[in-house]
Amino acid sequence: MPHELERFKRVLFEHAQAHGDAVAVEGATERFSYMQLLAEVDLRADVLRQQQPGALVLALDNGPELLFWDLAALVSGRACVIVPSFFSPSQVRHCIEQSGATLALCLPAWEDTLGQLGFAKHDAFWARTLQAAVALPEGTAKVTYTSGSTGTPKGVCLGADAMLRVAHELAMASRPTEPQRYLAVLPLGVLLENLGVYAALMAGASVLLYPQAQLGMGGASQVDFKRLLASIALSRAQSLILVPQLLMGLVTAIERGLMPVGALSFVAVGGARVSPSLLARAEAVGLPVFEGYGLSECASVVALNRPGAKRPGSVGRPLPHVQVRIAEDGEVLVAGSVLLGYLGEAPVSSTWWATGDLGYFDDQGYLYLNGRKKHQFITSFGRNVNPEWVEAELTQSGVIAQAFVHGEGLPRNLALLWPLDPGATDEAIEQAVQLSNATLPDYARVHAWRRLPGPLTPAEHTLTANGRPRREAILQRYHALLSDIQ
Repeated sequence: MPHELERFKRVLFEHAQAHGDAVAVEGATERFSYMQLLAEVDLRADVLRQQQPGALVLALDNGPELLFWDLAALVSGRACVIVPSFFSPSQVRHCIEQSGATLALCLPAWEDTLGQLGFAKHDAFWARTLQAAVALPEGTAKVTYTSGSTGTPKGVCLGADAMLRVAHELAMASRPTEPQRYLAVLPLGVLLENLGVYAALMAGASVLLYPQAQLGMGGASQVDFKRLLASIALSRAQSLILVPQLLMGLVTAIERGLMPVGALSFVAVGGARVSPSLLARAEAVGLPVFEGYGLSECASVVALNRPGAKRPGSVGRPLPHVQVRIAEDGEVLVAGSVLLGYLGEAPVSSTWWATGDLGYFDDQGYLYLNGRKKHQFITSFGRNVNPEWVEAELTQSGVIAQAFVHGEGLPRNLALLWPLDPGATDEAIEQAVQLSNATLPDYARVHAWRRLPGPLTPAEHTLTANGRPRREAILQRYHALLSDIQ
C-alpha cells in the first residue's frame, strides 16, 4: 500500500480514537462521526474487494455517500472516476467508455446511459463485463478528467501518493488558522475540491457536503448567489475553496453589507486567474483569501499563498512536495506529484512536466503567472497580449459575467461580452469596460466590444467543462460578430 495512503488511514484512525464522536462528515440530513466514517468506508471497501476488476465510476451528487465510496475505492486499491456533475451526456459516456469502468454508482438520470453501455443493476452497483480490460497505468488510484480545449475531456491518471501528498500540504497550509468546518462548494468531480475534502479530514475538521442544488450551484457556471451565500453563512463554514467568479460574488455581498465575513478564516481561490483588484477588495473587507495555482496533471495544487507567506498578485510559493522552475521561453515546469499518464496514451516518463503556463519568480521565491503559452496573441503593433489577463479584469468588475478577448494580427483588441444581469444596458457594460481599461496598459485594453447573443456554455462547446473559453470554437461560431467590429 502506498506510503501516503497508510499515513492518511493512520491519521483518520487517530482522529477517531481521540475524538471519535466529533463530526467528520455532515450531509443534508445526516451526520457521521470519525468513528462512523471509518466504519462506513471499511464496509464499502470490503464490498469493492469482492467485485470484478475494473474502474469504479461515481456519478453522484455531493454528499456523504459519494465520499464514502470514493474513500472506499482509495483504500481498496480500485481506480475511481468521479464524473463532474456539469459534464454533458456525451462527456459522461466518454469517461465511462475510455476508463473501461466495470462498476458504477449513479443518480437516476444516468441509468439509461449505463444501460446503453452494457451495464445492468446488480445489488448496489451497475456492473458490466468487458471482453478486453482497459489497461490503466500501474498504480492508478483516480482518473480525473480535465476539461481540455476540445469537447472531449482527457483522462488524467493519478496515484494515491501524488494526491495525498497534495492533500497533506493543503492541510499544513491552513493549519495556522485552524479551520474546523470545511464547506465543499465545488462538485467532488473537480479534483481540487476532492483533495480539499481529504485535507480537511487530515486536519480533523468537519466536512460539510451538501447537494449542489442546496448550495445554489447548477452546471459549470450557473450560480444562485443568494442561496450560496446563505449556505456559507448558515453552515458557519470556516474554510472553503472557490473559483474567481464565486469569490467575486462573495466579496460583493460583503461589500454591500448583505453578509459578514463571519467565521471564514481560510478561503482558497484557484482554477483561473484572479484579478489583483478583486484580491484587494477582499482584503479591504477583511476576507482571508489565499490564491493558489495547480493543474490536474500535477495532482492539483502546485503553489499557494498561505498565512505568513502571502504576496498579492502571486500564486504563492511552491508547496514542499514539488519543484518548480522556469524554462528559457518562460514556461513553468513542475517536478514532483505528476500524473502517471493520460488514458489511451503512453505512460509519462519525464521528470519535469511542461505546464503550458507562462510565469516567473520574484527574488523571494513567489511564483507569478502570465497566462497560457498557447493563448498569447500578437497585435499588428507587435505587442504580446495574454487574453486571460484582460478577461480576468473584465469579469471581476461585478458587471460582466463572461468575456472573450481577441486581437491576433489586429491593430486593436476586440471583446465579446455577456453581462451578469442579462438586462444590463450597453452603457453599464461600457462603463465596466472603461473601468477595467483603466487598470491595463494601452496595448492590452479593449478598444471595441459587442454583446454576445447568449452566454457561452459547455453544451454549445464554447466553454470547457470548468468554465474556460474554448477559443477556437468561439472564433468560428462568432466570426461574423467579430468581423462586424473590426
